Amino acid sequence: MTVSGTSFRLQRAIAALTAVSVTALISSSCGVPESEKEKKPNSPIKKGLTVAFLPKQVNNPYFATADSGGAEVVRKLGSTYKEVGTDSGIDTVGQISYIDSLIEEKVDAIVVSAQDPEALCPSLKEAMKKGISVVTYDSDTSKDCRNLFVAPAGAEDLGRFQAELISDQIGGEGQVAILSAAITAPNQNLWIDYMKDELGRNDDVEIVEVVYGDDSARKSRELTRQLLQKYPNLKGIVAPTTVGIKAAAGYLAESKYKGKVKLTGLGTPNDMRPYVKNGTVDSFVLWDPAKIGALAAHAAIDLQSGRTSGKEGEPIIAYPLGYLLIDENGVVTPGRPTFFDKKNIDDFDF
Repeated sequence: MTVSGTSFRLQRAIAALTAVSVTALISSSCGVPESEKEKKPNSPIKKGLTVAFLPKQVNNPYFATADSGGAEVVRKLGSTYKEVGTDSGIDTVGQISYIDSLIEEKVDAIVVSAQDPEALCPSLKEAMKKGISVVTYDSDTSKDCRNLFVAPAGAEDLGRFQAELISDQIGGEGQVAILSAAITAPNQNLWIDYMKDELGRNDDVEIVEVVYGDDSARKSRELTRQLLQKYPNLKGIVAPTTVGIKAAAGYLAESKYKGKVKLTGLGTPNDMRPYVKNGTVDSFVLWDPAKIGALAAHAAIDLQSGRTSGKEGEPIIAYPLGYLLIDENGVVTPGRPTFFDKKNIDDFDF
């Protein structure tokens, strides 16, 4: 039995994740628990800060939405927002250069989606040494290279959910390929590890190849074409990248494989709406990127204001998300992802 394109087992996983989210997230209308008020600093929010967002790739619709959420919060809290970055999703040297420039500018906080988990570390550590708060969002660095990481959702949940979706859509058997972004992308590599583990539990599903489109629409489209030619029995593609899934859907929609080769992964509703409606894609998953950006902005300003140090158990109070607790790895998340299909896709606009 399936509901909205998800298997019964997947629905149980979502329910479990929801329970965890409810435990960690207390509605802002309820306020902060009295016990936490006693333990956590009540420092006023500093104004006049400069918060710089450095996405993996500027002009990417996903990051444009995420950063707009951050910009709204920064300005609402009385500080200055700026965005810098490269138009390539694999220009790690460019990201390092921007971090170094932001240090020279003496910004108060850097919010960065890392293209590489280690390469940015020397510059980010230098930033922290100089009193600049460092928040990673969407894609993390090593734990000691930032103060706090804003995760879209639990990495294991996202990886296993995507695996469950493609398995459900291909009927639990057949060949599957993965179309990722950069080979160094830490978040996607972690999701893929969990996908492999989940799909590996079923001997009837085979992952034939993982390819990397570098968040280039042209390269991702061409890799989709190559996969379909190389594996004539391919039954499904998982693209844990908003650029990749849109590019793959565009190719499938114009090919003889439309409706025959299943496609799922991470996409935005506005990008994927035509492909869901024309039958190219059954369902896919994502979180609200604006919430990621908003939470990252709150975290950056809270760090500068002395309201949190990024340690386990400390709260981030982020409107309209509510009261969120930082976990043992210095990670905070706005909640569970959303699944999109024909029934609900028109309810979203991002």
